[in-house]
Amino acid sequence: MMREEEVERLRGVVRDCVSKHLYSSAIFFADKVAAATGDPADIYMQAQAFFLGRHYHRALHVLKSSPHVLLQDLRFRYLAAKCLEELKEWHQCLWMLGDAIVDEHGNVHAQTDNSTRYLDKDGEDHEINITAAFCFLRGKAYEALENRAQARLWYKAAVKADPLCYEALECLVDNYMLTCEEESRLLSSLQFGKDDRWLSTFYSCLIKKHDKEQVVEEKFRELDRETSAVASSDSSFGHTLRNNADLVACKAEYYHQCGEYHKCFELTSALLGRDPFHSKCILIHLAAAVELGHSNDIYLMACNFVKDYPQEALSWFAVGCYYYCIKKYDQARRYFCKSTSLDGTFAPAWIGSGNAHTALQETDQAMSAFRTAARLFPGCHLPALYMGMEYMHSHNFKLAEQVFLQAKAVCPFDPLVYNELGVVAYHMKEYQKAVQWFEMTLDHVAFSLSDVWEPTLVNLAHAQRKLKRYHKAIFYYEKALTLSTRNLSAFAGLAYTYHLQDNFDAAITYYHKALWLKPDDQFCTEMLTLALENECRGTNWRK
Repeated sequence: MMREEEVERLRGVVRDCVSKHLYSSAIFFADKVAAATGDPADIYMQAQAFFLGRHYHRALHVLKSSPHVLLQDLRFRYLAAKCLEELKEWHQCLWMLGDAIVDEHGNVHAQTDNSTRYLDKDGEDHEINITAAFCFLRGKAYEALENRAQARLWYKAAVKADPLCYEALECLVDNYMLTCEEESRLLSSLQFGKDDRWLSTFYSCLIKKHDKEQVVEEKFRELDRETSAVASSDSSFGHTLRNNADLVACKAEYYHQCGEYHKCFELTSALLGRDPFHSKCILIHLAAAVELGHSNDIYLMACNFVKDYPQEALSWFAVGCYYYCIKKYDQARRYFCKSTSLDGTFAPAWIGSGNAHTALQETDQAMSAFRTAARLFPGCHLPALYMGMEYMHSHNFKLAEQVFLQAKAVCPFDPLVYNELGVVAYHMKEYQKAVQWFEMTLDHVAFSLSDVWEPTLVNLAHAQRKLKRYHKAIFYYEKALTLSTRNLSAFAGLAYTYHLQDNFDAAITYYHKALWLKPDDQFCTEMLTLALENECRGTNWRK
């Protein structure tokens, strides 16, 4: 029989083996300790060594060999459930975790019976609540069983049980399980510790970022202030957090969503130079590169990822992005589909697949991809937005409007949604409504106007002209021309508006400018001829 000193020394050996990833050694010595003492803590250590060594059946057998402890100690039940997770036995995993009821707000009302205890002798004050871990694992099980509604509720419950359970929040945000409003409500309901104020601000930077520039920038400044407060006691922590890769990726994502693709690409390029395998940054980098047409950068990245991670959905998504960027849409579609076959919950691949089908004018297949994305990712408004665009292409404007309104309900801050609603209203000859939607588009633009929003200004000017508000129409045409001086539609619209006001001299000038951009434009050619005749006659051409 071993002396207590020998047992304690072997426990230290097991812990050291685990820290050095020598799992076979850990299993060997943990087995001897458990046999010598029969203590539940040593049995748990043995089971954990089996788990870390990927001997899930053996770990589960060891845990079940102490049924009374398994029922009473939450550590035993949780580790047993983790073994079942690794074995993909999802129904048994849920049974092991016990019965519980969660409401739509993520509040757990009925947990396991009160006889259970968390008997961790080495537990520390700052450890994550075991209830949060249980809730998170339930969420993973339900998601694996394709019950995403229940998974969403359990992930919310996990974050509410302990805000330090970041994995649950990551699943909710990255898998688009919550709308913008739901994300904000969840964040405001979290109970952070007095030392975790910085974490609250950090989480607020993670959620969707369609607010005004000053609002989002204030979030980042607030986080800087919080980290500065931490830095007063630990300068290295504060400095590191301000330059943290996750925070830089958040800023890059914000720039991408605002259409500031050059700023986004600069940030992601710098970050990938420091951390070339940051998956979230890679995704944002690819999206910005596609928008900017940087096909060479995408090609190099795709080659490296396919070589290093051939089983990852992101690798084949990068290949699809390359072919999409060089306008080989059929190949792009194939690789996006391969990405979704590897990971059916990878939202960008579904949206990429839909866009590739759209480029190939395969409307039915595109709609199928967008519908799948909308079903899998209820917190993402992009599938509904792209479905609405498909309906517009087929001139089904009423249905397009309904889908755009659904996108607006999911994300009421994206200016592109309001722009598309304005375009639909214009096509339906509801010009006053179109003006309202276009004005709301400009109100929701985060940064100062760039050439990305020049078509919105032109469309707003067209709608104002239809309503015979010629001075306002001229104002918006001229504003559009300050953003892009080579816009045929703006020059033609401005010329036609002056023509309607019988200002033939200005109309002729702008018809000439439009024809300089496109000499064979039929409308401008005919209207220029008419304007010249009207000026010679000095008559009102509409009489």
